[in-house]
Amino acid sequence: MTRKEMKKAARRSLKKHYGIFILVCLIAAYIGAEFHGSMNGVSFRITPKENALTADGAVLEKMPGEMDVILEALRGNEKESREIASKLTEKFIEDSKEKNELLGRSRGVFAGIVNKIKSGSFLIPIVSAVNSVTGSGEISMVIFVVLGVVLEVLIWFFVFNVYLVISRRIFLEGRFYAKVPVSRFAYLLRIKRWFKASCTMGLMTVQKMAWSLTIIGGVIKRYSYFLVPYIVAENPDIAPRKAIKLSRTMMYGHKWECFVFEASYWGWGILNLATLGVTGILYSNPYKVAALSEYYVGLRKKAIEEKIEGCEYLNDTYLYEFASDALIKTVYAEDMKDLEGITEEENPLQGIPGFLADMFSISVMGLEKEREFEAYQIRQIRYKMIEETLEQKTYPNKLSPTPEERKRKKVEHMRYARCYSIWSLTTLFFAFSFVGWLWEVCLALVQEGMFVNRGVLHGPWLPIYGSGAVLILIVLNKFRNKPMIEFFSTIVLCGGVEYFTSWFLEVTKDGQRWWDYSGYFLNLNGRICAEGLLVFGLGGMVIVYVAAPLLDNMVDKVAVKILAPVCIAITVIFAADQIYSFKHPNVGHGITDYAGIRDIEMQGADMRELIER
Repeated sequence: MTRKEMKKAARRSLKKHYGIFILVCLIAAYIGAEFHGSMNGVSFRITPKENALTADGAVLEKMPGEMDVILEALRGNEKESREIASKLTEKFIEDSKEKNELLGRSRGVFAGIVNKIKSGSFLIPIVSAVNSVTGSGEISMVIFVVLGVVLEVLIWFFVFNVYLVISRRIFLEGRFYAKVPVSRFAYLLRIKRWFKASCTMGLMTVQKMAWSLTIIGGVIKRYSYFLVPYIVAENPDIAPRKAIKLSRTMMYGHKWECFVFEASYWGWGILNLATLGVTGILYSNPYKVAALSEYYVGLRKKAIEEKIEGCEYLNDTYLYEFASDALIKTVYAEDMKDLEGITEEENPLQGIPGFLADMFSISVMGLEKEREFEAYQIRQIRYKMIEETLEQKTYPNKLSPTPEERKRKKVEHMRYARCYSIWSLTTLFFAFSFVGWLWEVCLALVQEGMFVNRGVLHGPWLPIYGSGAVLILIVLNKFRNKPMIEFFSTIVLCGGVEYFTSWFLEVTKDGQRWWDYSGYFLNLNGRICAEGLLVFGLGGMVIVYVAAPLLDNMVDKVAVKILAPVCIAITVIFAADQIYSFKHPNVGHGITDYAGIRDIEMQGADMRELIER
């Protein structure tokens, strides 16, 4: 194809897979694998201020940095090192308050981690331990320098350098197939070829670096090795030297052609600079990779037609063409046999019970047909898993020259596809309300050294946790077979519930707050924060796929004549607590007194002592 035809094909490919292609290139830019300049416009760097002058012209003392923390620790001055780290942390907190409360640095686990890393205080105990073993700060410094270099090389070798292979694999599948699963990011892990691909890419990089020391060798060899990531993406089993040799052979006579092809994107590069990387991130970066993927496919076809040396390693046939129906039926015969009749199978549950079960996974009557519906759901999930492969909308993994080794349980055996009865949902609501209350009480006990009956109610429950759990189960029912969507939907749902609850309590309780995330890293008006949302997201995944099914199994073993009265009794007690707490809400230190708590944290004093005073 001509350049114009390849670019046209690239635009079609990008239109089909815009989301995942953008994600692939965004990650590449972020980690520095390629498109290095695309993140410049959306990144920022905190730099130390220059020495300032006082009114009488004296130079102010320069603020010590994280290197001073490490150096003092290496000298064996642990106390001084911690004092410097403490001053740095205080400065970071003050700066965050002046600049943007959204990026709070004074409270929370995330803030603590950021502060420890930024100030270098997390290294103090490690340095002290090494010093105690070596007995010499100089030896310890050499050890840390060596370890730092080794760690950086390992990260480069196993992550950054090999990411281009993952990127090219996704683009190659996307150019031919209608869908590319997100699981393709783990392609090399699933086929257990990550280390081999790392070795190939590592050898290529070392050779390119050696050639770059010559006058023109770096430019020429860049194009000689240009196809290595594509070759490894197609055949991760190929030996490193053979992959490099094959790329050089395929690029023979095409280096200038490839240079001109890349040069045709210089206009996009200028626009990318003018828009601070926005156009690159949102369009031109994936567009360029998609077009160069078409270029590789053209050179691959020519290499096979001319039977050049090493062309036998370009063996992933079904990355470029559809398998015959006969072959698909043979390879997937067992799967097709298991799926016989599923497409024609009708939903065994109709009417309102069927709607509630299908839409919200609610079992109203506990009928036998509702159990049949659960089995029906499981069969449908399995069908959808392989339907796209059988229809050749996705790459057929079983036809790969390097098939995946699957040891995980099949999705159809996971019991997250189920309906929950009214009694089960009631039990789950109170169970998770109690777990949430216990979680926050334990946090207060550990962080503040005191027992705090958290929440606006007086009983041992926080209904926001129970409500969130039940809403996740019923509102997000349709996303259960899509874990990534389930995760982010849980974050949005729980974040909305927490924000609304905070606002509602503040409006109805004369401006009183029962939680305040001001000072937490990435918070919104102190009502929600990134730390809490992440916990909600991870907790939601545990609830949907582990905790709720296990609890539901236990609830099913209890007779309804016992379960129903217990649920009703607890609900009555809960309602009474709600009515009483509406006029006499639970307030006090550690519950609504956040200003006092922040003062305690900032001053570093003992909480119990200050509260008593």
